[in-house]
Amino acid sequence: MTEQLAHPMVKFQRKVSSLVDSKIIKPDDSIGKIALLLGNEWTYWKNELLAFDFSMKDSVKELLLVEDWDEE
Repeated sequence: MTEQLAHPMVKFQRKVSSLVDSKIIKPDDSIGKIALLLGNEWTYWKNELLAFDFSMKDSVKELLLVEDWDEE
């Protein structure tokens, strides 16, 4: 049986979802607000988000709505 690894963006999405669930950020906050919480990790995640055509002004809820992170 082979174990499938989750796409890195799935892990990021879970982290962001946890921040929303904890009420640290709101679904209507901009994705850019996450930068304040991730510190040194932010540069990597920002580049990943840009690669998936997100802008830092998009809302967090738009990020959480993505169901498939496969790159085609």
